[in-house]
Amino acid sequence: MKIISGGKLKLSKALVLFFFASLFSPAAVLASGGGEGNSPMEWVWRFVNFGLLVIILVKFLNKPLRDYFAQRKELIAKSIKESQEAKELAVKALAEVEERLKLKDKEVQEILEAAKASGERERQRLIAEGEKLKAKVLEQAKTNIEYELKRAKEVIKSEAAEVALKLAEEKIKDRLSKEDQEKLLQNSLKMLSKN
Repeated sequence: MKIISGGKLKLSKALVLFFFASLFSPAAVLASGGGEGNSPMEWVWRFVNFGLLVIILVKFLNKPLRDYFAQRKELIAKSIKESQEAKELAVKALAEVEERLKLKDKEVQEILEAAKASGERERQRLIAEGEKLKAKVLEQAKTNIEYELKRAKEVIKSEAAEVALKLAEEKIKDRLSKEDQEKLLQNSLKMLSKN
């Protein structure tokens, strides 16, 4: 900033010097009405005046302009370098993001495959448990059927025995006379009294 502000100071000095040089130059004197118009001498003074102006401008503005353009060149080069670095960082970040996305896609695929495998294992486990439960239910049903069949047989035997007793009793009653029945009753009472 000091060079630029110093350059501005030199530039303003050069402009002031140019103003005074053009004020007192012979072309200014001739242009003020002292000449005839377009004489060759007027053109010579104009070229000399312009040459002096160029020499003065080059002498006073050369270094500030050179410094300004050098700084501007450095600033532009620095900006280009920074933008290239930023571009490289952005390309690198993009590559990292794309790599992460590929990894995420791979992770998602692995998760889906693991979920499918887990689901298949769970399905197989449920089928196996279902088969075990089916076997248990069938075994329990078989046990229940056997128990009910045994009980039914016992009930039938018991009822058959009762029916057989009743039939036997009826047959005995039909065959025994009243006297035989009395004898049996007496014998039974004797047997009971002995005990």
